[in-house]
Amino acid sequence: MKLLNAALLRPMALCLTAAIAGPAAADVSELPAEIRDALYNPDFLDPMQPIGQSAYRDFIARNPPPWTIGYASSYAGNTWRAAVMDRLQNEIIPKWKALGLIDEVIITQSNLNDSVQIQQMRQLVDQGVDAIIVCCSNPTALNATVDYAHQQGVPVFSGIGYLTSPYAINSSANFVVGGRMMGEWMANEIGGAGNVLVVEGIPGASASDSQNVGIQAALADFPDVKVVGQIAGMWTDQVAQAEIQRWLATNPGQLDGIIIQSASELGALRALQQSGREMIPFTIGSELGALCYWRNNPDFVSGAIHAWPPGDDFEMIWNIMMRTLQGQGPKVQSILTTPIMMDRDQMMAAIPADCSEQSDQWYHPGIEAWAGKEFLDNFFLRPADPEAYDPASHPGAP
Repeated sequence: MKLLNAALLRPMALCLTAAIAGPAAADVSELPAEIRDALYNPDFLDPMQPIGQSAYRDFIARNPPPWTIGYASSYAGNTWRAAVMDRLQNEIIPKWKALGLIDEVIITQSNLNDSVQIQQMRQLVDQGVDAIIVCCSNPTALNATVDYAHQQGVPVFSGIGYLTSPYAINSSANFVVGGRMMGEWMANEIGGAGNVLVVEGIPGASASDSQNVGIQAALADFPDVKVVGQIAGMWTDQVAQAEIQRWLATNPGQLDGIIIQSASELGALRALQQSGREMIPFTIGSELGALCYWRNNPDFVSGAIHAWPPGDDFEMIWNIMMRTLQGQGPKVQSILTTPIMMDRDQMMAAIPADCSEQSDQWYHPGIEAWAGKEFLDNFFLRPADPEAYDPASHPGAP
């Protein structure tokens, strides 16, 4: 298959709210056909991605709001996580406190240590939180803890990557689709032939591995594109820069492009600038520094692919969590959206002329463009505006 048509992957028809005609089935067949075809096609889906019926179809929170939420973060050491925390602390928490639906958010950090994250999650459950959000975690390591939380009436929501426990609710872009978009874009960018370096995120994290699956599948359609190296950038610009510089120093041969997962493209830019080599195309996600370089050099590349704008991605799983706590009934285990392609004209309109190539901030398409209310309605049995929820309507309300 050649270049995916991004316009077809995110048609306006995805914003359907009507249910599919005919008897409902407890799987993705309950979703509109446009969503199934674009995001749940087995040919473009990580085979480990859980897409069965959600365990929370009839769930409602054991306590009435305001709720206490645990955020068991696995890492805080890159710009993506910093952008998540900015959205959470400066926008999401104040908004939902003002709505009277949350009391507090308890935040923990495990620094990529699964054992520590497991301990922190169990402590959050024992402290009495009403729900837990995790992010970008190992797909299997947390499963026993997710089961423990479920037994205590605490649902776990995995944002930006999946957990394979049947008691987790997952959300993200379809990262295999995103990886295919990146691989196909690069192959076409270099004319269908050449040598490319692939820079993964954090190997073992589902979001990284799924993107890599898509990249490799796309490149398999271009026999004249050769992967000459594969390294890990750990979704961190400084790490990616150091690893790419090391690779370039020991591999002096021809290199025509770098396929790199965000948040690392600013590291690729800096590594290439300091290498003394001619600038070559690399995939750009949503990091403003790299987008600014493109703005200052409009002919550098033809497009960017927003695979996981951090604030929008986290707000997506937050909104899914709030709907679930309210009893809206998620249909499936994984709620997926589509990466957004940005062309040159869109970039010139979005990125200001006074931008900085050193910026470690992020561009966001916005939650309505990423996974808005009408779009999420398709994934719930009893969809409603979660911001309009009346706490007095909860069965346990006084």
